[in-house]
Amino acid sequence: MSDEQKYTILGLNEYIRQDEPQKRERSEAWKVAIGLQQVDRLQTSEYLLDTSKRYIEGDISISEAKQLIDLYYKYASGRKVVENDRTEEADKVAARITELIGEKTFSFTHVQLISIHRRLFDGIYKIAGRIRDYSITKNEWVFGEILSQYVAWRGT
Repeated sequence: MSDEQKYTILGLNEYIRQDEPQKRERSEAWKVAIGLQQVDRLQTSEYLLDTSKRYIEGDISISEAKQLIDLYYKYASGRKVVENDRTEEADKVAARITELIGEKTFSFTHVQLISIHRRLFDGIYKIAGRIRDYSITKNEWVFGEILSQYVAWRGT
């Protein structure tokens, strides 16, 4: 299945084809955010998709969308089907990415990147917002399962 088909199935393309710029921009932001989760082989939930559509339609703000997603997982134990930890990560980080994309200012500095890392992963990983002082490797499916090495930052 192509990416275009995946997003058509998700129902986000209907907003991109519309003449309403705000809906188009919001839908594009969610597509990027969800796509970035898929790069790491993370799957977002149906609840995230439903919440994203409410945001795209203008029924809720991005802050409200993030709050709804947080509450969804806070009370997950009461549902019959509980999403796994990686789905929770994917949903929360996708909402945070969408919020970042919607901001009109951005500077590409190491301070800004550390801040973004903290905003995306706070409450998910203990290392959120800190520079990694060790190297890691992982197979990247987007590169054809090539082993990629991420080296520790050593400062200047």
